[in-house]
Amino acid sequence: MEEFRGYVENIIYRSEETAYTVFELNAAGETVTCTGTVAAISEGESCRVTGSYVEHAVYGQQLKLDSYEAVAPETEEAMLRYLSSGAIKGIGAALAARIIRRFGSDTMRIIDEEPERLAEVKGISARGAREIAAQAQDKRDLRDAMMFLQQYGITNTMAIRIWKTYGMGIYGILKENPYRLAEDVRGIGFATADLIASRVGIRADSDFRIRSGLLYILSEAAGEGHSYLPAEEVVRRARRLLQVEEDQILLQMDNLLVERELISRGTEPRQIYSPRAFREEQQIARMLLELDADRPRDTNMRDPEAVIRRIEEREGLELDDLQREAVLQAVSRTVLLLSGGPGTGKTTTINTIIRMLREADLTVLLAAPTGRAARRMTEATGYPAMTIHRLLGVRGLPAENGGGDGGTFEKDRDNPLETDALIIDEMSMVDTHLFYSLLKAVLPGTRLILVGDVDQLPSVGPGRVLQDLMESGAFRTIRLKKIFRQALESDIVVNAHRILEGEMLSLDNQSRDFFFLERDQVPVIYKHTVDLLQGRLPKYARCNPWEVQVLTPMRKGNLGVNRLNEVLQSVLNPPSPDRREYTRQEVTFREGDKVMQTRNNYQIAWEVRGNFGIPVEQGTGIFNGDFGRVEEIDPHARTMTVRFDEERMVTYPFSELEDLELAYAVTVHKSQGSEYPAVILPLLSGPSGLFNRNLLYTAVTRARNCVVILGSREAVRDMIANTRQSLRYTGLRDRIEEIRRRAYGQDIPGDMGTDR
Repeated sequence: MEEFRGYVENIIYRSEETAYTVFELNAAGETVTCTGTVAAISEGESCRVTGSYVEHAVYGQQLKLDSYEAVAPETEEAMLRYLSSGAIKGIGAALAARIIRRFGSDTMRIIDEEPERLAEVKGISARGAREIAAQAQDKRDLRDAMMFLQQYGITNTMAIRIWKTYGMGIYGILKENPYRLAEDVRGIGFATADLIASRVGIRADSDFRIRSGLLYILSEAAGEGHSYLPAEEVVRRARRLLQVEEDQILLQMDNLLVERELISRGTEPRQIYSPRAFREEQQIARMLLELDADRPRDTNMRDPEAVIRRIEEREGLELDDLQREAVLQAVSRTVLLLSGGPGTGKTTTINTIIRMLREADLTVLLAAPTGRAARRMTEATGYPAMTIHRLLGVRGLPAENGGGDGGTFEKDRDNPLETDALIIDEMSMVDTHLFYSLLKAVLPGTRLILVGDVDQLPSVGPGRVLQDLMESGAFRTIRLKKIFRQALESDIVVNAHRILEGEMLSLDNQSRDFFFLERDQVPVIYKHTVDLLQGRLPKYARCNPWEVQVLTPMRKGNLGVNRLNEVLQSVLNPPSPDRREYTRQEVTFREGDKVMQTRNNYQIAWEVRGNFGIPVEQGTGIFNGDFGRVEEIDPHARTMTVRFDEERMVTYPFSELEDLELAYAVTVHKSQGSEYPAVILPLLSGPSGLFNRNLLYTAVTRARNCVVILGSREAVRDMIANTRQSLRYTGLRDRIEEIRRRAYGQDIPGDMGTDR
């Protein structure tokens, strides 16, 4: 370990977001290049540093900091250098010299203890003296806070996030209730807050700890897709997490319910909600029922049947009875649910609906949950579609309010969407958070047409909106079942429907687009997966290797996402002198890698660059499931630039890479809403909660031109036979029934006309 004392001669690079800094230290005439996270730093500042030398491949020898401590300048020369550096706004070289001439070696004490005396210097007013003192105090406050946080084992990067969230409030929070960190600061979970609390001296059975643990359990449940948890499940999880007695858990649960920090519904089993989750389900039910009760605006079509016949003749179509009914209902009602699998004419139905509405001079907006799904919608309809986030005008929260995972939208009740009809595709992917935000922006009388495939996996986020709405029986629902003749030519379509019917697939490789390679050893599956990616499959599927997607049911295990990405990266994008890389928590990112965003980040900025790298479009927001490619890794600036779909360029600080993962292989769940020219699906064995019919169906229907299953017949057979889906606790259907019961008494009208 090396130690130096000197002054900051030059700041080469500094990230205001993460405080990672590269600077040159003048230590008794010797220049030392230092790198590390430094809370506050200014050129000219005297400091003491410790660290170890490392050899950087590009920038040579650097001192990687273990500690940085600002020290008061001890000589008039050091004081002049510091004040002249611009560290304190409003003080330049000439003014700094006058301050030193007036106060000499007592200058720093005057600034700290008697700042009003700075007004004795020509050029500094009483107000200016107060501003200088405030700046100096802010710098001391930040340094003191960093030292305070470090004693609890908090890293510098995390300490800066905490400081930006709470400022001077950190002292009270850490002493009284450090569990707030888990709720307010991204990247700090319950385990980290619990460790800090133990160091502060909070007892394991404290009220703070138990209450925070209960709130954390509901937050984690939302991440698993649940809107609520049964009370007994909350208690079971709390006992395992907190290691305290059940009566203590029940007491604090009751206290949180009384204080409305938790919401309870039902009797046995009781449904325990977070207030946000309950409010969203309740408001979705209310808004959708109110919308459904409205008459659609601007119905000018006198003879819809005649219009349909005219469109059929013009487009060379022939709708079946359910398609025709869906088109008529879309024109005459405000809410329509339309579900259908591959080959059932869903796209034709949507196109006819759009043409019907346009014939009546009605405006139509199209949207889908992801960029890829929106592009598919545009290609299929010929009309522009966009993501729901972009439709609503996403805008990030200020970083001090929690930043990334929350988000607000420009479109809401006060600034609604101006359209006669709104068509949302891939509704199985839409969670309660997003659907709630969407409905807030929908005007009364707007036609809302929700399209999806209810047999696919539910959304990654909380809820199962499409399924709950359909099962409620409260809204006009049409399920397209007939497979059209053209679609029957594709074994992808035929086999998808066989899976739904529980029929075993023909795995004899007599197909043109559906293949099965029986392999029972993991290394052999690796080899053939690579061979397929690098060999004939891209040419056969008429695509480039980048577009072929490996899908897997799980994250862990030899055929899980994590291991498959390691293997595929090592072959498809191996280490090379001309490709820079960065390793974070055992994952190595390399220039050229295929990556995916794993969490909604409404705050992060992106830009589309034109000629000479000049930005031509800018915005904020990268979302869960967005695919990209690593364009550049800058080890000096400690940033990684990723090119996402639609040419959006995002520069990530290394400290923010927890939101990215390699995407040579992705889970089937993460593939929802996407369509790939070819899909490779390795299947041997796995947990029954994942290896089920629903997941296999979703995986197969992600492919457009070709599916290749690598693995065992038994795995395929078992998945088709397994109709058990992962349990998901949602209450939207209950909320709809509650509102209808209040409106109609005990006699709720029956099925609103669901065609199945």
